[in-house]
Amino acid sequence: MATALSPVHHVVIFPHMAQGHTIPLLDISKAFSNRGLKVTIITTPSNAPFISSRTNKHPNITLSIIPFPKVPDLPQGCENTADLPSMALFTTFIEATKKKMKQPFEDVLRNMIEDGCPPICVISDFFLGWTLESCHLFDIPRVVSHGMGVFAMVICKSPSLHVPSVKDLSLLDPIDFSELKFPFTLNKGDIPEVFLNGDPNDPYVRPVMELGPADVNSWGVIVNSFEEIEGEYIGAFESNYCNGAKAYCVGPLPLYDQLDQEVDASYIKWLDKYVESNQLGSVIYVSYGTQTHLSNDQMDEIAFGLEMAGHPFIWVVRSKTWAPPDGWNERVKEEGLVVYDRVEQRSILAHPSIGGFLSHCGWNSVLESLANGVPLLTWPVLGISEQSLNTKLVTMGVGAGLMIPQRDVGGEKIMTVDRGVICERVKELMGGAKGRKVKERAQELGRLTWHAVEKVVPVRNWTS
Repeated sequence: MATALSPVHHVVIFPHMAQGHTIPLLDISKAFSNRGLKVTIITTPSNAPFISSRTNKHPNITLSIIPFPKVPDLPQGCENTADLPSMALFTTFIEATKKKMKQPFEDVLRNMIEDGCPPICVISDFFLGWTLESCHLFDIPRVVSHGMGVFAMVICKSPSLHVPSVKDLSLLDPIDFSELKFPFTLNKGDIPEVFLNGDPNDPYVRPVMELGPADVNSWGVIVNSFEEIEGEYIGAFESNYCNGAKAYCVGPLPLYDQLDQEVDASYIKWLDKYVESNQLGSVIYVSYGTQTHLSNDQMDEIAFGLEMAGHPFIWVVRSKTWAPPDGWNERVKEEGLVVYDRVEQRSILAHPSIGGFLSHCGWNSVLESLANGVPLLTWPVLGISEQSLNTKLVTMGVGAGLMIPQRDVGGEKIMTVDRGVICERVKELMGGAKGRKVKERAQELGRLTWHAVEKVVPVRNWTS
């Protein structure tokens, strides 16, 4: 551990170049800054403007920019996973950071030490596992950050996934997690494919396997979660780590820096009319995250399903190829808004007109929704991620959401969810008895989140 501490405690934060991994670490950066700590965020040229726009009101936060390597297989200027034309290039992206960014990162740490401002720790993303070796070089503790919650990580690290009999299970067969206790069943189809497939030649499996040792040998783990929903899994999670490493639940991170309502944004003004007409909680928000690519046929089904449900909606569309069906825009123009640009999701979820969230169930979206007391209609779409595990936790674990069916009676994944299913589920969430029940639970959790952030251990105590 670094011994010469500067008068002002200094923390280095190095996010993975993906929005879902970056935003939580920006939130924790602002929380540290508000508590008087100096924070340096390591990033690359193309990612710097976004990070600056989120942190420029915090004078204790500075950016240190290191070059992103030029790699023939990646598009020119691609420095964020959101810019990958296909997730098939994900491994190439990860390899590029490992081989070409290590030396510049170590140069930054060396300069900090020579300038008399060594960091008390480095918080770096799981996918930047090579930073552990760099931290050891300078005797600096490395705290690893994951983009997942505690429950999902406990499941993905469970030895129960590697029992030989699991290979022979169908997707609808339950897996026996005898070492864990939770109030629902997990089927094989709920587990991210990357954690079931032990093939080291698989392009998604290999980087996860290679990053494992750096993860479990880190000094500690920082998790964007709170004990009221995941506290019972923390002990099992910590048991995967070496040297007595602790997991610090510091969430929900969005509450550390609540954004002001963007009164000038057109979509916020559109939502305002439902408050002005006393229709609080009447609008459903629809968004599938930055990494999801839905087929045009599926987009059509969503469009028709929302129309049939008859509830006001705001839908964030990132597809570059989809166009609404003929006549659809005209039919829904009074009660539906489609937004093709980037939005501030937190501002939308915090708006009093929002009564539900149709979501891919990425962990950040789950926490942002629950922090605002908004129930979820869960629709996990990325098999390589933990979205299905989040869905089970939200709907069956804490009871704050409903689920869109993902598999047919034979266990096969439903490739295109029908408009009728979407319509029925939206109606139930927004106006049915089950919807009212999960809304009450989401609002209860929303109140608990504020108590959670008041209990977080300051970073200056972590390494003492």
